[in-house]
Amino acid sequence: MQRFVSLLALSIMVACAPLQTTQTVAVTPLPAVVAAQSKTVAGTKESIQPESYYKWNPKPAVRGKNYMIVTPHPLATQAGEVVLAKGGTAVDAAIAASVMLTLVEPFASGIGGGGYMLVYDAKTKQTVAFDGRETAPASASEKMFLDKKGRAQEFFTAVVGGKSVGVPGLLKMLEDAHGKYGRTQWFDLLYPTATAARKGFAVSERLHYQLENEPYLASIPASRAYFYDKSGKPWQAGHILKNPVLGETIHRIAVNGAKEFYQGDTTDLMLAAVNKAPVNRGKLTISDFIEYTALEKSPVCNGYRAYKICGVPPSSGGGIVTLQTLAILEKTAFHKAKPDSAEAIHLVAEASALAYADRNRYIADPAFVQYKQTALLDKRYVTSRAKLISPAKTLGTATAGQPFGKKYAGDYTQVEPISTSHISVVDRYGNAVSLTTSIENTFGSRLFAGGFLLNNELTDFAFTPVEKGKKIANRVQPNKRPRSSMSPTFVFDSKGNLKMVVGSPGGARITPFVVKTLVEVLDWKKPLEAALAGGHFVDRNGELELEEKRFSPAIINALKAKGHTVVEANLTSGVNAIYVEDNGTLVGVSDPRREGTAAGR
Repeated sequence: MQRFVSLLALSIMVACAPLQTTQTVAVTPLPAVVAAQSKTVAGTKESIQPESYYKWNPKPAVRGKNYMIVTPHPLATQAGEVVLAKGGTAVDAAIAASVMLTLVEPFASGIGGGGYMLVYDAKTKQTVAFDGRETAPASASEKMFLDKKGRAQEFFTAVVGGKSVGVPGLLKMLEDAHGKYGRTQWFDLLYPTATAARKGFAVSERLHYQLENEPYLASIPASRAYFYDKSGKPWQAGHILKNPVLGETIHRIAVNGAKEFYQGDTTDLMLAAVNKAPVNRGKLTISDFIEYTALEKSPVCNGYRAYKICGVPPSSGGGIVTLQTLAILEKTAFHKAKPDSAEAIHLVAEASALAYADRNRYIADPAFVQYKQTALLDKRYVTSRAKLISPAKTLGTATAGQPFGKKYAGDYTQVEPISTSHISVVDRYGNAVSLTTSIENTFGSRLFAGGFLLNNELTDFAFTPVEKGKKIANRVQPNKRPRSSMSPTFVFDSKGNLKMVVGSPGGARITPFVVKTLVEVLDWKKPLEAALAGGHFVDRNGELELEEKRFSPAIINALKAKGHTVVEANLTSGVNAIYVEDNGTLVGVSDPRREGTAAGR
């Protein structure tokens, strides 16, 4: 295998502390799945609850005339803003920020994962979608997440270790976008993370909380050695945590490009971590990495009121589900309902339930299905779905429609945990980026290689390949991309001007978080700051989840009277959004439920 280590990289490797061996550390057995109240979602038991860390941290809107960036962490925002201040593009800033998140928000995203990105080119007024989703190895099979009796494995039985790791796609996607839309040198975008990794960063309250409540990470020796002190306790908030190994890795990639990640020293580290994992050894090969490609696609767009809304196409279902929910909603009496009322929440929930019923049956990697998934946005089909909604009573669990004739596949909803990151950017040239990136579950596969965590994205596939005698569209197949809920989104006005850049983390709840934000801004005309602070309501074709302590007893009782099974929960979104006012002023707001920040000038 080729090696791409420069003299400068070698000097840094000598200067940095070497990677500590963990071979002598005893591996603790994986604990049992943490007890959690099971929920029924579209007929499937889901054992993953909304994130329990919840700290309300209201943030004023940030305004700027030249540029704006909103990210999940102050250091990522700072990294992106420096790029923008020096004349870099939105893509440049998104690269700098997302790579920094590998260090400072390791439980949610990073170079060991993948993502989706929308790019708006102000010069051509064109929007491009990038698919950097992970892929299953060539050795993957439909039965890889079944036990010896042919039953679907418990979620965490499959997650922890090497079997759940897909080929990471983030860096290849970022490099491809940089080649087309970047101005700043690749090295200059990555090197701040290398420097910060060597100098260290302050552990945040959220990172400390995630470590303190994480039952699996310490079972992986390399991960325990980095994230916990010598006594096995998680690092406290404020502790300066250094990661010289990540500094080495990022420097090699900064010098040699993404090729280092896909066929260099870093590849060796990842292959060793996956294929020699202490549990659930994987079967990734160097060929899986070399053959990985990020995909450039046309976005999925649709009209809503006087706006055009664009999202990413499959392999993510986020774009189609967002657009279908809004299209169905537009065919109801929603425009007559009072903002924040039980009537309005009911109609949004019903539209969402119908869209999720279709998503669960039909949406999957388009290279592996034999129908055009955008048919779910056909006007006649959407109208037929909207007619199913009653203003007085819930549908309960909605049934998927039949836009492709007879039923194509069985219904199946897999668990989709919440850990993800979102970045929104507008640069001085009018270009924009909406980037959502993830390693899937909190701390991903828990495997640590080259100073970063590896994803568990393959558990976004359906564990069971067949349901009620029908093939599952999102079943595991070699080289396939698992379905996602990531929903990076743009909004344009009737004249084609960019109005909003938005997205969120939140697992399968991402799309309802985005839809709610769009409704509050576009329909209810709320300022962006108020929209992000508004209470969440989520229906994924099951229970109606309401953000805890944000809705009055009168609204809750009115929704129950319509037949909804109402559950209150800490719906910890992480919406990061930018709104463009009519005079061109950029307004950036980061979700008050998380530690993100906005910066602009």
